[in-house]
Formats: sequence, C-alpha cells, structure tokens
Amino acid sequence: MPNTIRAAIIQARAPYYDLSRCLEKGCSLIGEAARNGAQLITLGETWFPGYPAWLDYAPAAALWDHAPTKRVYARLCENSLTIDGPELLRIRTLAKDLDVVLVLGINERVLKGRGNRSLYNSLLVIDANGELVNHHRKLRPTFSEQMLWAQGDGAGLKAVDTAAGRVGGLICWEHWMPHARQALHLSNEIVHVALWPAVKESHLIASRHYAFEGRAFVLAAGSILTVADIPGELELSDELRAQSDALLLHGGSAIIGPDGAYLVEPVAGEETIIYADLDPRRIMEEQMTLDVTGHYARDDVFTFEVNRRRLE
Repeated sequence: MPNTIRAAIIQARAPYYDLSRCLEKGCSLIGEAARNGAQLITLGETWFPGYPAWLDYAPAAALWDHAPTKRVYARLCENSLTIDGPELLRIRTLAKDLDVVLVLGINERVLKGRGNRSLYNSLLVIDANGELVNHHRKLRPTFSEQMLWAQGDGAGLKAVDTAAGRVGGLICWEHWMPHARQALHLSNEIVHVALWPAVKESHLIASRHYAFEGRAFVLAAGSILTVADIPGELELSDELRAQSDALLLHGGSAIIGPDGAYLVEPVAGEETIIYADLDPRRIMEEQMTLDVTGHYARDDVFTFEVNRRRLE
C-alpha cells in the first residue's frame, strides 16, 4: 500500500442514457484525473449511463402501463453495461493503461441466468491491473427505484485489496443499513466510496458518520443533472420544462477523513474533479479511541453473519 493515496472524485454530467457518449466522456475525465496524479478515481451512483432522477420529477412516470415510461426504461436497458461486455472491457483496459484503481457506479444489465434481463444498481472496483476485483449490487432499491432495479445480494459486500489499499463501497441509502455498514467495517477498509445521485445534507451526514464510525476515508461522490437531461418522452410541468438549465442533481461531492472531518468540503453546482491526498496512518491514530471491529466490539454479546452467495 502506498504511503499516501491520491484520490479523485469526478463530478460530472453524464450524457444521459447514451452509453457511447458516457464512455467517451467518462474515459476522458478518468484520463485527466490520472494525469493529475490520481491513483484512485470514482464517479457518482449509476453514472453509466445516468441516475434515473426522472422518477422524482415526472408525475406520471409511475402510472401502470404508461407508454412513455416503458420507452424510457427500454432505452435505459439498451444503454446499460453488462459485466462481460465490450464497454466494461474498454474501461478495464483504460485502468490498466493508466495504472489507476477505478470505482464505478453503473446500471447493470443481466442477459442470462437469475435475473435474466433485469437491471441492477451496481458498484464495481477495478484494480490498476485492469482486473474486476469487486462487484456489488445494491441490496435494496429505495422507494420508486424499485420500478427499475432488482434487489442485489451480499456477494460484493466487502472491501478488497487494490493498488491503492483496501477499498470498499456502498450505494446511497445502504449507508443507513447498520448491518451493511458493519460488513464493510469488518473487512478492514482504508478508503470507502459512498455513491450518491447527489450529496445532499442528509447524505453528507451519513458519509461523515460512516467515516467516524468505520475510521476510514470516505469519498462521497455525486453527479450533475439538469432538467434538460430528463427524457423528452416524459411529462414535466410547464414550469419545470421552462428551467432547462436548472440543476436536479447538484453534485455536492466531498472527501472526508477518518475522524469525520472534511478534507475537501462539499463542492456543489459545477462539473469538476476534486482531489485529496490520503494518509492511511491517520486511521491508526483515530482507532485509538474507537474501533467497532476491535476493542469497541462486543462479540460476546453480538453475533454477525453475512450471506455472500451470489443469487444467480
């Protein structure tokens, strides 16, 4: 593990539901971050090919047998990544060529086996040698997200060794699932990637709490999305459509130390890349007072078990 880890969050507007353009923009920004010395790089939740914020803004989207919603869902499926597809191979090759660790949020399409043709909200960790070293599917889609994504499993609920140290991650409201947090804490994270659509105040609270509780560095990654990105098939109010440049996802990304304090305070309202140099020795300093997997644990009182079987 390096003495310091240069981490980067790419806070960007995804070319919405256009996987080809997402790949071009994402790979270009990853290259920029790598040229600036980043060893660990991440983007926000389901950046490939965009978070379905329209679920919250199109009032008719949840109607039964609604033709516009079905067309948008089909487009999302067509532009989602598959684990063994050429798009992910291109990203893995890029990680190897640039010698960087990537943590990606994707809409994942499954073409065979259990969940045939279902979509998952997934987090991938790609090591600097291009190997896919972890594949986590969101355990429980939240509220209206259940229209789009199937439930995940515990197979990827762990941190893994990478060229940038032990890296783990959770997706959005998983940060309010105590058992999911503890599973990651027990796997000895150095860097935790918290993927969010945008990092609102409550998301910042959850991210800072996670850093303090787990004594880990946290990259809280959000994205940018405007009204104009909402698929044109969906009905929006006239007032909202008139504000085409208005932000629906404002970014808000931040980098947090193992004491819960900001290393980089939230950055909102702009496309940018934020960086921080992480010193793993800070974790040992903070573990002196709190270690929820060691001297602050009570294994004589509590038992903990994770089913890590992939459901397929």
